[in-house]
Amino acid sequence: MTAQQPARTARKKEQLRIALVSEHASPLAALGGADAGGQNVHVARLAATLAEQGHRVTVYTRRDSPELPERLPLRHGVDVHHVPAGPARPVPKDELLPCMGLFGTFLSTQWAAERPDLVHSHFWMSGLATLQAAQDRALPFVHTYHALGTVKKRHQGAADTSPGERIPCETAIGTSCDRIIATCRDEVTELAAMRVAADHVSVVPCGVDPEVFTPTGPRWQRPGHRPLLAHIGRLVPRKGAALSIEALSRIPEAELVVAGGPAGAELECDPEAARLRRLAHELGVADRVHLTGGLSRDEVPRLMRAADAVLCPADYEPFGIVPLEAMSCGTPVVATAVGGQCDTVSHRSTGLLVPPRDPEALADAVRTLLAMPARGRAYGAAGRRRVLSRYSWARVVAQTEDVYRRVLEARAARAAAQPTAVPVTPAVH
Repeated sequence: MTAQQPARTARKKEQLRIALVSEHASPLAALGGADAGGQNVHVARLAATLAEQGHRVTVYTRRDSPELPERLPLRHGVDVHHVPAGPARPVPKDELLPCMGLFGTFLSTQWAAERPDLVHSHFWMSGLATLQAAQDRALPFVHTYHALGTVKKRHQGAADTSPGERIPCETAIGTSCDRIIATCRDEVTELAAMRVAADHVSVVPCGVDPEVFTPTGPRWQRPGHRPLLAHIGRLVPRKGAALSIEALSRIPEAELVVAGGPAGAELECDPEAARLRRLAHELGVADRVHLTGGLSRDEVPRLMRAADAVLCPADYEPFGIVPLEAMSCGTPVVATAVGGQCDTVSHRSTGLLVPPRDPEALADAVRTLLAMPARGRAYGAAGRRRVLSRYSWARVVAQTEDVYRRVLEARAARAAAQPTAVPVTPAVH
């Protein structure tokens, strides 16, 4: 054992004060809204699992309601701090940039009084606010993008509502933070094109709770006796629900549940839901397409267990939590070979990968699964094993903690290497 090893072992046991910054995605937020989804779940589970390891975590998120208290305990070891930056009402995340100066100033003031050991920001605007405050207080910070503006711009073009400052700000965050935690290998490539060096990036995937998303348990009541396909996710065009409906028109023996979007009566007024209904009527499959609106977290695994396959045909996907949840339920996945889905879905092992925006390829893959039920069951079992070995929250947080330790040790090494000023004694004549 080297002289450095005992110190490193002792440091691993050290409990940290960790600040998580998630400006629009509160861990308290209900899922299903236009700006609520995987990031909310990720921040909530990261905070909770870090606390289970003995760390003290504060999550900073924007106050979007006047009824919210300044601080609210999420669980033992985790507090949510609501930051007064901008109007105390919901604001679409792409309109929040003007509030980030106030957000950063608040963080700087707060951290002068309650100094964390390390800050971990989530999404680019959180990174922008954190960069300002971390530099003010000389704090180490790491950043997770969750999505990159370059990718969004490439796929959405003129429909991209991101502020024009997004991409240069993302570059500044990437080159200024202590380390980037990317969620998939594709993100490392995208960052390299932005001149953020690969050796400045650690890849740590998002996680899934295998005790919630299990192969056994209550199942969704099938709407009919046909094979059941499920498409689950926010009701936005890039998630590919229209592609799932187009594929269904080529699979006459199946029916499709599309889960996502607003719940209840609000679904009737949703423009994307209306577009999907029109498409289903035009393709003659309206009787086999069921739009449910947003589901509770209890209902999602029930639907996944009942499905013969879960479809994830996004145009692009920075990570994609739905394939992991389906795999954890032991259900085969058919997904587009984009972004994080190339990491999570093992082609011809846990499911099938197909080209994006290709309804015929999607339909072919689904028909293959439906024609070979034994293969589908084997894919599902392999998916469950893959989740348990790679994507449990305990494993994800252990990898995240390792990044935190490396950043803190690098900071300490740099501080130790700084020359110490020696006081000069005036000469006596």
